[in-house]
Amino acid sequence: MVQRMRLALLSAVISTTALAHFTLESPSAVFNQGIIGDPQKAPPCGSDSSAVATNAVTTYEAGQTVTIRINEKIFHPGHYRVALGLTGPQDLPEEPPVTAGTTACGSTVIDPAPTFPVLADGQLLHTTAFSGTQSFQVTIPSNITCSNCTLQVLEFMSNHGLNNPGGCYYHHCATINVVAPGTDAGTQPAPVNQGCSSLDGLFLLALPLLLRRRGPG
Repeated sequence: MVQRMRLALLSAVISTTALAHFTLESPSAVFNQGIIGDPQKAPPCGSDSSAVATNAVTTYEAGQTVTIRINEKIFHPGHYRVALGLTGPQDLPEEPPVTAGTTACGSTVIDPAPTFPVLADGQLLHTTAFSGTQSFQVTIPSNITCSNCTLQVLEFMSNHGLNNPGGCYYHHCATINVVAPGTDAGTQPAPVNQGCSSLDGLFLLALPLLLRRRGPG
């Protein structure tokens, strides 16, 4: 009985340490994320039969610097890459090739000078666990605009076995719009208030007192 309990505990530890998960905190993810970020295995955006769309769309201006915020829930050494698919997930680049080491997920190449559609590579390169939410910045190219394009945040994790699916990678995406500078919805003039102003409200409240003081006319 004790031996079976030991084996069950060892199995639980192995299954936990063989995983590496993260949540995409910003921009808003394409799918609702579980406590450790699932779904996230299947390329290119982690979708599986449990995926529920958020329908979130974030708008940026061409040339804008964007903050990517992630929370790595289960640690393994690795790094992050960001790419942009102009017409959707089908435009995202392939995952970089992996060279096996002591495990199937040993190492992969990092492009120090990535070119579009890759916006950044080798971000948050780490060999120890993070203490909490992490962030880094990428710049949207100044010469593009797109609607419902796909921003992918790809996590490479070494020193563990292959995911099925996903291999050595975890995936999250965000749906974004990229608009010409000066046309971001957040910079548009506020709508004109068609209701009563605060002075109008005060006048209406005081009107019965004024009429009472005047008496019958």
